[in-house]
Amino acid sequence: MKYDFKTVVNRRHTDSVKWNVKDNELPMSIADMDFKTAPEIILAIKEKIKLGAFGYEEPGKDYFNSVSNWYELEHGAKAEPNWMIFATGVVPAISSIVRRVSHIGDNVLVQEPVYNIFYNSIENNGRHVLSNDLIYSNGKYEINWQDLEEKLANPLTTLLVFCNPHNPPGIVWKKSEVEIIASLCQENNVILLSDEIHGDLVRNKVKYTPAFSVAKILRSNLISLVSPSKTFNVAALHAATVIIPDNNLRDIINRGLNSDELAEPNLLAIPATIAAYTEGFNWLHELLAVIDNNFAYVEKKITSQLENVEIFSGPATYLMWLDVSKITHDSYRLAAYLRKETGLIVSAGSIYRGNGNEFLRINLASPKSMVEDRISRLIIGIKKYSKRNKRII
Repeated sequence: MKYDFKTVVNRRHTDSVKWNVKDNELPMSIADMDFKTAPEIILAIKEKIKLGAFGYEEPGKDYFNSVSNWYELEHGAKAEPNWMIFATGVVPAISSIVRRVSHIGDNVLVQEPVYNIFYNSIENNGRHVLSNDLIYSNGKYEINWQDLEEKLANPLTTLLVFCNPHNPPGIVWKKSEVEIIASLCQENNVILLSDEIHGDLVRNKVKYTPAFSVAKILRSNLISLVSPSKTFNVAALHAATVIIPDNNLRDIINRGLNSDELAEPNLLAIPATIAAYTEGFNWLHELLAVIDNNFAYVEKKITSQLENVEIFSGPATYLMWLDVSKITHDSYRLAAYLRKETGLIVSAGSIYRGNGNEFLRINLASPKSMVEDRISRLIIGIKKYSKRNKRII
């Protein structure tokens, strides 16, 4: 490999949110990676800092062209540069869009279990969460289409926040599914807001379908949100792109983002994003191979040592979704026990709602040595928890 995915980066006692933990604890929760970002991005950042003068900035053609070219080359999906608006992050953009296209008391539709911060963006703005719960059966999640149609037809439903690919289970929705959802939203005058932050992190030669790439006739009411933050481990850049094919909808969202002061980049957002999207192809492909190997290692360990834990591993994200329903129906309690007894910090599936109370989410985007330590703690902790609760593994 050309790039270094083995070196352990010590982020303890820094300003890292993920690593703000006790010295004996290991975080396997928050979705950022423990790898250094691509050296091409680091070089672009250094060059910008060398300039020494940091006045006001705004993204230009080179920024939007880099995003457009990335999606065409990496995903075979064409997004015109003039469809794009800069934003200071996917989550701030979601909150702004919720305020702009819905009203207090409206329903905002999600598909539980889903990224927990969606609930903050909805509920903190006085809207109601309405869930089209995913159906989980025989180790597989599927959309409940009849329920989705009924809830989109509800007059109070004005927005669907769609997770594409879906976090936490790592589902990559088929093109036909994305197009059906876009069509149903259009029929019911519901805005389709597609969070595609994990779109680059798809393994096993599976391809995701950006919402903006659906048939032209279905694009009048959809918004895609993309960012290099998860892909290249640069969340602190606070850089994202809002892609809206429809001119009128784009003007509405643009006014909202500007009113909320979310359209101004910091000094590093532009050069780092351009470097990521023009020079990051090889780094990303090597990263995906490393994550694949980590998944294979963890699957082998868990399968051989924790027979009552089942792995749900969709091909997207670096997050593994563990079914612990044979051990507990309270994943929050299990996660708290693991932290207390082993120092391992995992995400309790209950925060994602739906059937998440029977799942744990673990982050595998780390050097192999760190993954080995964490999985050893996970296995020891679950065995102790099961023994304490008089269950046999």
